[in-house]
Amino acid sequence: MKLVVLERNSVGTDIDVSCFERFGEVAYYPNTVAENTAERVKDADIVIANKAPMNENTLKDAPNVKLICLFATGFDNVDLSYCKSRGIRVANVVNYSTAAVVQHTLLLALALEEKLAFYDDYVKSETYANQDRFSNFDRPFGELEGKTWGIVGMGNIGRGVARAAQALGCKVIFYSASGKSSCTEYERVEFDELLTRSDILSLHCPLSDRTRGLINKEAFSRMKETAILVNVARGPVVDTQALYDALTEGRIAAAGLDVLEKEPISRDNPLGKIKDSTKLIITPHMAWASTEARMRLVDEVTKNIQAFLDGEERNIVNK
Repeated sequence: MKLVVLERNSVGTDIDVSCFERFGEVAYYPNTVAENTAERVKDADIVIANKAPMNENTLKDAPNVKLICLFATGFDNVDLSYCKSRGIRVANVVNYSTAAVVQHTLLLALALEEKLAFYDDYVKSETYANQDRFSNFDRPFGELEGKTWGIVGMGNIGRGVARAAQALGCKVIFYSASGKSSCTEYERVEFDELLTRSDILSLHCPLSDRTRGLINKEAFSRMKETAILVNVARGPVVDTQALYDALTEGRIAAAGLDVLEKEPISRDNPLGKIKDSTKLIITPHMAWASTEARMRLVDEVTKNIQAFLDGEERNIVNK
């Protein structure tokens, strides 16, 4: 059995992936892009990928591929129909990073609400040491208790954020982007009401035709000027230029992002011009990547491979 791990570094070099070697001969590549994918998978029986494209162009000369395992939940990079036509099974991993993403969502919201970057710099710049009073609160900040936390996408992560927000004293409301949510624990509202009521608005929805550009110029015009936006879903859910305009023109108070329309961030992304971290915090798509989450991810992929070899349909997305 020949396995190829196309993006070994996507789970971090601190995580042991030698578990795959029990299944056969393994070829590891730190990273793989579209141009070299076909060459690297041509002799493989099992492909372990993340963002590398899995389609006819990259797989047509790989006759032995039987299983594609993803270091991910999403499978936007996989042509499921083509794989099904070839009898190639595709397996993803779900819920491995829920705790980490919930934690990061709260981190971004709290850091922005409390102007944490300002106060940290205030002390480290020695400004605090030179003042004559014990405290400083030159940048006013508020409490989450009593505020309304709006959520787009009430899946596992959305529900986790809802529980955490409620524990901090927030009123939780949500909008179902798909229109199919079965959640009854929290108040469901229409999109316009979500925008006008939310003090904090966090995004946890998949990218789809319904959600692409969902948070646009019109949406920002309906939000509170004191609102904080947190996007840990997918970058294209938010219109980049509209967000830049909203932040620089004071239409909303702040935003925390872990995802961008183009990753890594492009040099011409206008958001890169905003250096005030009390207004905008951007992290490099790492909300999912706690040590524990990455260990779970590798373990789940191992289980997917073993299940496939045992004739079981575990986490198969193209049955």
